[in-house]
Amino acid sequence: MSMPEKKKWWTYFLNKYMIVGIAFVVWMVFFDQNSYLLHRSLDHDIIELKEERKFFKGEIEEESEKLEKMDKNPEEFERLAREKYLMKRENEDIFVIQKLDTVEDE
Repeated sequence: MSMPEKKKWWTYFLNKYMIVGIAFVVWMVFFDQNSYLLHRSLDHDIIELKEERKFFKGEIEEESEKLEKMDKNPEEFERLAREKYLMKRENEDIFVIQKLDTVEDE
């Protein structure tokens, strides 16, 4: 009895089924419309959008609280108008003081 010849390692990769299988995997990972790379970038976008959603929900809650305070308390409404929009009462002067590093060059 003679020992069968040992096949070389590359003969397994030259098998037609293996070539088709490798070509299929390469096609699905890189070139297909539903490729792995596309899904990875879309998953990254989803994570970013979820973080933004969380941030904006917090902002909405803060603004809702401010709006509720203004509806209940007219002094709060006046304070906001004076501070944010620099509104004033009649016969009243407003002086805005800015630090030097925040003043824009004109």
